[in-house]
Amino acid sequence: MRFGQLLPALALLALAHPARADVLIEVDKTRQQMTVTVDGDPRYIWPVSTGQSGYDTPVGEFKASHMERHHFSREWDDAPMPHSIFFTQDGHAIHGSYHVKNLGRPASHGCVRLAPDNAATLFALVKAQGVKNARVVLTGELPSATEVAARSGDSIMVDEPTSRPPSSRRQRADDYFGRLTREPQYRRRYYGSPFSGFFGRW
Repeated sequence: MRFGQLLPALALLALAHPARADVLIEVDKTRQQMTVTVDGDPRYIWPVSTGQSGYDTPVGEFKASHMERHHFSREWDDAPMPHSIFFTQDGHAIHGSYHVKNLGRPASHGCVRLAPDNAATLFALVKAQGVKNARVVLTGELPSATEVAARSGDSIMVDEPTSRPPSSRRQRADDYFGRLTREPQYRRRYYGSPFSGFFGRW
């Protein structure tokens, strides 16, 4: 092939295989806030819930390892973790949660929680750009209950007790998606069968 014919061929190849963008997911634990940047361009700023006292979310820089659209925590009574993006070998993930009233304050068992719609948006973005192109950077310290209350002007809300009686995965799934259906701003339709990978922190 001549050089003059090679250039158009390379151009067509580049169009057929567009470059994947780098996705940077920054979580400030002090502010309980996530910033999502694509190739240096800020896209989203969302409130989150990181780990509460005793279950603190780790600080550092991580590479997203894998994703699961429908994940259930084997560590916490098959708790639903929709649109999970895992970033540590210990099972820490970014995922959706129906505990939306707790967003903006530490409330999880180590995971980074998002509102369901925001988790779905992030999941689609990372999937489109490739999970290997996503970095998760966590900074800051766990704010005290006083600091959180001062910022929100509200009382501290904590999760339901983890000692609740065990239930089947299907019951937990039906309960979770039933709750979302009853909340118009977070409606989601459940597809497929639950699948568990390794432990999820929730």
